[in-house]
Amino acid sequence: MKTCMEFDSNNRMLTHCFNTASGKPTGLQPNHVFSFKIRWPKVPEVDLSVWVLFAVTLVFTAISSVTEATASDNSKENPAAHDTDWPRFRGPNGTGISHADTVPLTWTAKDYNWILDLPGHGHGSPVVVGDRLYLISGEPDTAERSVVCVHVNRGDILWKRNFSSKPHRLHHANSYGSTTPAADANGVVVTWSDPEKILLMALDRKGKTVWQKNLGPYQAINGAGTSPIIVDDLVVLMNVQMDPEFMISIGVLPQNYPNRTAHDSFLLAVDRKSGEIRWQVKRETYLAGYATPCVRTTDNGDRELIFLDSAYGLAGVDIQTGEINWQTSRLLPSRTVASPVVAGDLIFGSHGRGVSADMLCALRAGSKSTQPKVEYEIKTAAPLTPTPLVKDKLAFLWSDAGIVTCIEAATGTVVWRNRVGGSYYGSPIWVNGYLYCVDRRGTVMVVAANEKYELLGKTSLGEPSFATPAVAGGVIYFRTETKLFSLGGE
Repeated sequence: MKTCMEFDSNNRMLTHCFNTASGKPTGLQPNHVFSFKIRWPKVPEVDLSVWVLFAVTLVFTAISSVTEATASDNSKENPAAHDTDWPRFRGPNGTGISHADTVPLTWTAKDYNWILDLPGHGHGSPVVVGDRLYLISGEPDTAERSVVCVHVNRGDILWKRNFSSKPHRLHHANSYGSTTPAADANGVVVTWSDPEKILLMALDRKGKTVWQKNLGPYQAINGAGTSPIIVDDLVVLMNVQMDPEFMISIGVLPQNYPNRTAHDSFLLAVDRKSGEIRWQVKRETYLAGYATPCVRTTDNGDRELIFLDSAYGLAGVDIQTGEINWQTSRLLPSRTVASPVVAGDLIFGSHGRGVSADMLCALRAGSKSTQPKVEYEIKTAAPLTPTPLVKDKLAFLWSDAGIVTCIEAATGTVVWRNRVGGSYYGSPIWVNGYLYCVDRRGTVMVVAANEKYELLGKTSLGEPSFATPAVAGGVIYFRTETKLFSLGGE
């Protein structure tokens, strides 16, 4: 950048200019000259150096203002500038959306930034805040849980905390490391369960325990899987358990099942700093729920939590008080695994049995004075475990059996439906116009996220993966059962 400063003694004017032929500030056109003129007032004679200092200060203040305004405008035009953190399951508010433009569609083993061998075994997804990535692993034989913190640039473990737990029955595809942490600038919040306790715990950035809570015993035939979120100054968790008597009555559990006690189910918010309970709302114990909540902004600008379970279906809950603003009843009565996704006033939720969904529902949210309304249902190739993805006017439904459906989000009209192959527990994410989803064998599928189906990439990670990728700082992170991969970036 070339600069100049001239003083016109006749007109008592100071002119400062700069040419952007090289080293141009962001957003300025090449070879463009900006000039600032300051008229000298007619005042009594003062040492010229004082005036020059005063004028230079004004000039550079003006330059700084122009640069800051330009940078601010550019950040609005370039959403990738904001994609620095992935703080919860499926990223900011669980949308699964990243505008990173430095993630490849296809790659080979030599393209990874690094590959890290993880302790234990797990299916939970990674989260990233700043230069730290957090995830949970478990030991298959002992049920010991590990909270792992990884440096995102170097790919080494900064710290690892191990916690004892009690071995118990799990679904064959579950693990002792299946939940996803929630993180912020102060550290990480984790949860896991065994028959004796539901543990909710906060660790600081160095791995020191800040607080921990035992939320009581837990019962679910397939083990636990729901994850916490951080909202403002709260940590929010859904604890929805199974009723053993109901499971016996439908033949899922044997008549001689030893523990028929139905434990309390509830929605919970605790103080982020202290762990003190801020509110707790009782829910019906019916079928265990695995969805992770999200936040919806209402028409009047207020925000509410969106929960999904089998007993009620979908519900809007006041963030600060836990008051139920609206809810459905038995809208999604069989197993609920995928998390809710918000698209304006519409909320998507699904339910089913085995590894297939009975139905995906698009619900128009209610309020304290209005009832929610079902807008449409999708029954063909709906996802049970993978969470739907909504971007602009389109929604993408990636089924457990590897059939991807693109619909118009507002109406449910099918745009296209194609089989990509594989079977899935992980959820799709949207990265700069492309869908990335990892099948259970560890194959990453990349599909164009537009109105025309196109399979663009198919790359194996080399071992099974049930996790959802994370994207932060322009880098995508894949978690398999025992490894962590870093790919992309500048």
